[in-house]
Amino acid sequence: MRDRVLFPESGFKKSQAIDYYRRVAKFILPHLRNRPISFKRYPDTVDAESFWEKDAPSFAPSWVKRLAVPRRSGESAIEYILINDVRTLTWVAEVGGIELHPFLHRAPKIDEATHVVFDLDPGSGADIADCCRVAILLRDALRVVKLESFAKVSGSKGLQVYVPLNSGATHETTEMFARLVAEELARTHPREIVAKMTRALRTKKVFIDWSQNADYKTTVAVYSLRAKSERPYVSMPVTWDEVERAKNLYFEPEEALRRLARRGDLWAKIEMMKQVLSGSGVAPRALARRRRPRAAAATLPKPKSQSGRRLFVLPKTETATSYGSTCAENSSAGSSVPIAIGGSGSSRCRRAISKSSRSTFAARCRSDGRSA
Repeated sequence: MRDRVLFPESGFKKSQAIDYYRRVAKFILPHLRNRPISFKRYPDTVDAESFWEKDAPSFAPSWVKRLAVPRRSGESAIEYILINDVRTLTWVAEVGGIELHPFLHRAPKIDEATHVVFDLDPGSGADIADCCRVAILLRDALRVVKLESFAKVSGSKGLQVYVPLNSGATHETTEMFARLVAEELARTHPREIVAKMTRALRTKKVFIDWSQNADYKTTVAVYSLRAKSERPYVSMPVTWDEVERAKNLYFEPEEALRRLARRGDLWAKIEMMKQVLSGSGVAPRALARRRRPRAAAATLPKPKSQSGRRLFVLPKTETATSYGSTCAENSSAGSSVPIAIGGSGSSRCRRAISKSSRSTFAARCRSDGRSA
């Protein structure tokens, strides 16, 4: 029933969710096109039972496009839905699909990540303002290595920073790069940042989740509704000026649509912008092959994932710099600037990130009247 209330606290109905996705379609569809997607369905209210839909349900219309992705277990393939048009987008909303979570790759090249993502998640005692401060440190560190980044609020507690690539980097490459950056920022700002997944370590800190770059993981889509709160918030792009101010960062659907009418899609260029991760002229695929051999399969935990695809496992013998001497090149402006990621160049990259983050944090501390 379209008149069913989804958010009891605010009275926001299913019909309003469908209407929102219809009106936001021209902005969200370019970001969803040809991306396999998992979506979270709410048959009742957002306070009641919900579940993830990966496989296209048996009742999905024949005109809904699907992408068959083989399971590594050898079982039947997962039939992911591709949301490439308004009709499919509104159908997903009709069946209670409120949250849309695409992969970081596009069909047919599902082994290539189009972006690097850093998911900033506040621990207990921290909030979105803390995420904003960490996002600025992250942005400045990425600038040092000549990578442009873009921010969006998650529509829940945190914030995400995306680095567009669109240049053929593998998920192994992007995940390792994200891990290196996250761990270095955590090392230089141990009171503010943590890069380990253990929840007990996150109190009053921001967790930089680098593992979201794994090929089996999804991240909430830009302009997707969220069902994490009593009100329907939107995962919305924000400017770096807004991140620095760290105020008014929650957007309900009507406010999000008005903002889009005024300012357009702040992320319009990230689907085409090219920034390259490579290794001193070595292609990203070759770069990924330089990783040290993993431990014997029998010693690894059984792969588990939402999608049934391979779980990225990092043995204890492997470090964040195990690529060998590699670098990133920023080609968005036609330039080629070497950026050390691993091996003998790793220390240069770490020093660059450390220097940037320390100076930024020190300046902020001075302006706040604190001691760095």
